Amino acid sequence: MTPRTALIAGATGLIGGYCLQALLDDPGYAEVIALVRKPILTTHKKLKTVVTNFNDLEQNQALISAQDVFCCLGTTMKKAGSAEAFRKIDLDLVVAIAELMKTRGAEQLIVISSMGADKNSRVFYSRTKGEMEEALKGIGYYCLRIIRPSLLLGKRDEFRLGERLGGIISPLLQPLMVGGLRKYAPVQAESVARFMVKVAQERPVTGVHVYESNQIG
Repeated sequence: MTPRTALIAGATGLIGGYCLQALLDDPGYAEVIALVRKPILTTHKKLKTVVTNFNDLEQNQALISAQDVFCCLGTTMKKAGSAEAFRKIDLDLVVAIAELMKTRGAEQLIVISSMGADKNSRVFYSRTKGEMEEALKGIGYYCLRIIRPSLLLGKRDEFRLGERLGGIISPLLQPLMVGGLRKYAPVQAESVARFMVKVAQERPVTGVHVYESNQIG
């Protein structure tokens, strides 16, 4: 297989950091472009960073051509500060990057969504993720891969009570998470990131594919 070029948005986040490293480690990618708000410490011969405030993407489009797009963007209501600000990142920005990269010749989009994503959900978070998924389906990528992890485990710079409790309780509940309950088990962020890179190189390379949390391994 001819080495490809990957672009990653959200490379400084929990999943994004692991995804960036997995892409740099993977011989299937000759170049990795990271869209970042500020310079990062990671250096690698395959890595090209593009510093952007995400409002000037079209001005930078000549620098961001790639076949595979990995979108790890996401925030929380607390960090965003309002429902409107949350939607601007988890919905509007994700869709804007996907649309731009499609015009730049991108063929495949691998995106982080969430367990329970549903455009008709009464839960704001789940509804926003569901709306994001629907919008991405309408862009027309040759291949769209949607990853829906459950509660994420991993070391963050910020404190999240739910994830901290999940990390404590998960080992106790793991033996009970069998059958249909497996998709509700917390999952390591590193596992999610490496799964994204793995499925990006799997067949089929056309159509829309949705992966629930229990499929991440």
